[in-house]
Amino acid sequence: MKKVFLSLAFLAIFALAATTSHAQIQTPAPSPSGKLEQTVGLTNVMIEYSRPAKKGRELFVEVEKWGRIWRTGANASSKIEFSDDVKLEGKDIPAGKYAMYSIPGKDNWTVMLYSDLGLGGNTNGYDESKEVARFNVKTNMMSMEVENFTFYVDNITTTSATVGFAWGKYSVPMKLEVEVESKVMAAIEKTMGGPGRNDHYQAARYYYNSGKDLKQALVWAKKANEIGARYWQLRLEAQINAKLGDFKRAQAKIAESSKMAREAGNNDYASANDKMAAEWRMDGGKEGGATKG
Repeated sequence: MKKVFLSLAFLAIFALAATTSHAQIQTPAPSPSGKLEQTVGLTNVMIEYSRPAKKGRELFVEVEKWGRIWRTGANASSKIEFSDDVKLEGKDIPAGKYAMYSIPGKDNWTVMLYSDLGLGGNTNGYDESKEVARFNVKTNMMSMEVENFTFYVDNITTTSATVGFAWGKYSVPMKLEVEVESKVMAAIEKTMGGPGRNDHYQAARYYYNSGKDLKQALVWAKKANEIGARYWQLRLEAQINAKLGDFKRAQAKIAESSKMAREAGNNDYASANDKMAAEWRMDGGKEGGATKG
């Protein structure tokens, strides 16, 4: 027993030593990561980047170079993401996430949005065919100095903002424009117009499957088909009619459902409908085949 105990103790010590030997030492990153999230109008803007420090160096001479492609930050390339289509410096940018590269210039800065998120700092592999947009921006000189490279979103209105980055005395502002009017109007029309076709169908289906007020379920099913008939909605309306004992209407609606299903290429659905209608007739007008679902 003593030998077993000693063996177990030895194994425990060995496991602890192995774990300790593989533990990683964490140290502060020279260029810590940063993340900026901002809503402009109804559009979410998110920027992920690393923040190198100036450390008294002459920018774009001692660190990075004028006229050369830069990852616009440190470590991996900076990333910018838009939840909706936007305009940046007047150019249409589809919703999505992009790497941001740039070419520093004393008077004008070139900024590129790039579709390949994995290129990182290896700008020797930069491929212009993967650019989503490229634009020139006037380089602004600031009176103050920014020690750590910084992205910012400023001058925010309901439809626009300034998205830019700054380092040292250099600032590169870009005009962002977002669409608000069409989204708000669409939301107003949808809300003020009341429930849509699928809302009525889902409510009717729930009432039918749950054995609730079938007359109310029929009102909703009919409304769904008035807005836009679908073969599965017509089937539900037929089933509710059958459950209420109105087999004449049930047969008419199930026939419409079958016809529409066949036109859509769903012959299996149509066959199941035909079987249901036949069962109703065999039962002499009883619901019979009006199964739920």
